[in-house]
Amino acid sequence: MPASNVDYTAVSHIIHFALVPMPDGTLSTAMNDLRPSYSTDLVARAHAATRKVLVCVGGVDSQVGFQGATSIAHCGTFITNLVSFVSAYGYDGIDIDWEPLDTGDSTLFTNFVTRLRTALTAHNPQLLLTAAAAWQPDFFAAVQSKFDQINLMTYDLSGPWPGWITWFNSPVFDGGTRFQSTGELVPSIDGMVNDFLAAGIASTKLGIGIPFYAVVWSGGTGTSTGGASLPRQTWAAAPALDWLTYDEVMTQYNQPQYYHWDTNAQAAYISLDYTGSPNDQFISYDNEYACQAKVSYARNRGLGGVMMFDLGNGYRNSQPVGQRDRLLQAVKKAMEAPRITRLGITGQNIDVHFTSLPLAAYRVLCKSNLTATTWHTITTNIIGSGNILQCSDTNALGQSTRFYRIQTPP
Repeated sequence: MPASNVDYTAVSHIIHFALVPMPDGTLSTAMNDLRPSYSTDLVARAHAATRKVLVCVGGVDSQVGFQGATSIAHCGTFITNLVSFVSAYGYDGIDIDWEPLDTGDSTLFTNFVTRLRTALTAHNPQLLLTAAAAWQPDFFAAVQSKFDQINLMTYDLSGPWPGWITWFNSPVFDGGTRFQSTGELVPSIDGMVNDFLAAGIASTKLGIGIPFYAVVWSGGTGTSTGGASLPRQTWAAAPALDWLTYDEVMTQYNQPQYYHWDTNAQAAYISLDYTGSPNDQFISYDNEYACQAKVSYARNRGLGGVMMFDLGNGYRNSQPVGQRDRLLQAVKKAMEAPRITRLGITGQNIDVHFTSLPLAAYRVLCKSNLTATTWHTITTNIIGSGNILQCSDTNALGQSTRFYRIQTPP
């Protein structure tokens, strides 16, 4: 996806993926095709739109490279190379994506983060340091003062592993679902957020991830439908796993009869049950409703924001202009505050009319004294339709003043 296709008004930061750490402290730009022309173009366009761009270092299976690069012998060189790269292309900071991060990496990780933060500040105090995190919340808690953001990789939360069940790629909640094998709750965004908050990390420093791709469970045997076609299924022979872009899902599977929304997990999925065939499919993906649900969750938990991985996977180049980045636009729209459009009077009641998003739940509150600390709930869990909604403040007309606000409740 070229930088020219990004809607910069929809984001605050862009993380350019990715430099790969080599065990000797050098950096590989070839593994992810991070060409100089790409860096120059992206940084120029983002800065013209007053947006920040960070360069990522790491990615899947980068642990060995990080372990070597952050060793006593190479850490100094590694940090110098990173700062030099940022300086050469005008990036606004560095994003650390150490995957996986094991218990034994604690000393190397802490030392590296501390020294890198010092080096960035010495070069330019405005440079940012962020991280993509999924493991070891205690590690991040110990050095959270060094980070501007800690973005949780709340995706790839399931797979066809021994003792598992078919489960969503990135559900907001576990819905009370437990593994039959262990009795433990299945993974969820809420579960990961709770783990990082419990470690002592400030909520405003955390962001949650929204995947712009799909995970496809296919085949297997011994499920309730024969093969994998639904969430929460056990199996005799494990299903296969594959990945699709959002465009591939919409092009190949976008038919209403296959689509489902799981209210308990707050997750979208497609179910294909071919009677008598072993080729059933369960497709877990994020659609526009899922994006809205995650923005609402982040807002209600007091988190710092959301992170999308990644813009390219969510882009539909074959669609008409204005329809190519629907997921990003869903996030952008969900970030907007619900707006009161009209106040009407019915008898002694004041009718509050406000904008809404499909499936989002709303709470309307009021107070008569703006300096008072307590807001009173008029109504809660009004489900949005994407149009104007109305609720009534009963017998409120006699109040000399009345103030209203609208929230998306947890």
